[in-house]
Amino acid sequence: MMHYNIGLMVISGIFMLIGLLVSSRLKSKFAKYSQERLVSKFSGKEVAEKMLRDNGIFDVKIQSVDGQLTDHYNPKDKTVNLSHDVYHGQHVAAAAVAAHECGHAVQHATAYTWLTLRSKMVPAVQIASTIMGILSFVLAFAFYSMPHLGNTVMLLFIILQSAITLFTIVTLPVEIDASNRALVWLNSAGITYGSEHEDAKDALKWAAYTYIVAALGAIASLLYMILRFTGNNND
Repeated sequence: MMHYNIGLMVISGIFMLIGLLVSSRLKSKFAKYSQERLVSKFSGKEVAEKMLRDNGIFDVKIQSVDGQLTDHYNPKDKTVNLSHDVYHGQHVAAAAVAAHECGHAVQHATAYTWLTLRSKMVPAVQIASTIMGILSFVLAFAFYSMPHLGNTVMLLFIILQSAITLFTIVTLPVEIDASNRALVWLNSAGITYGSEHEDAKDALKWAAYTYIVAALGAIASLLYMILRFTGNNND
C-alpha cells in the first residue's frame, strides 16, 4: 500500500509540476498579448456580441465575472462569463478568450456532439471525484486490515478514475474545436489582423496545453492504478 501511495504521489507530482509550468507560461502569454492593442479596437464584450450575432445566437447573455482567467461558458443558463480584463479589454488576449468562449456557445447552439457528451458527464464526474476523496482513506485502512476488501475498493477506485479520465479526454476536442471556431471567425470578421491573429492563435494554443496535461496526468494515474491492481492479484 505504501508503494501504491508513493507511486501515485510521484505521478501526481510530476504532472502537477508540468501543469504549473504550462500555467505559468499561459499567464505570461496572456500578460504579453494583453499589452497588444487591437487595430479594430473591439473590447472582449463587443467581440463576444458580434460573434454570437454573426452565428445567429441571440439568447446567450454576456457578463463580467471576478478573477483572472476565470472565463467560461455556462450551458445551463446560456451565459458567456468573461473576466473583468477580458470583458473590457481592447487587446489580442481579450479577443482570443472572448471568441473562444463564444465558440462553446456556438457548439451548444449546433448540438456539437463532444460538448453534449461532456455536459452529460459532468454530474457523474462530480460524484466520482467526491467518492474518490472518501475512498482514499478507506483504501489505506482496508489494505492493512482487510486485504481482500482493499482490492475491491481499489477496483472501485479504478472505475471512478476511469470516468474522470474519460471526461478529461472528451474535454480535449471540445476545447480545441472552440479555439478553431474562434480563430476562423476572428479572421473572417476582421477582428484580428496579421500578427494579431498569430498571437491570438499562440494564446489559445497554450490554453489548450493545460487540458492536454490534465488528460495525460489522468491517463497516467489510471494506468498506474490498473498495474498495481493486477500486480496485487498476481502476488
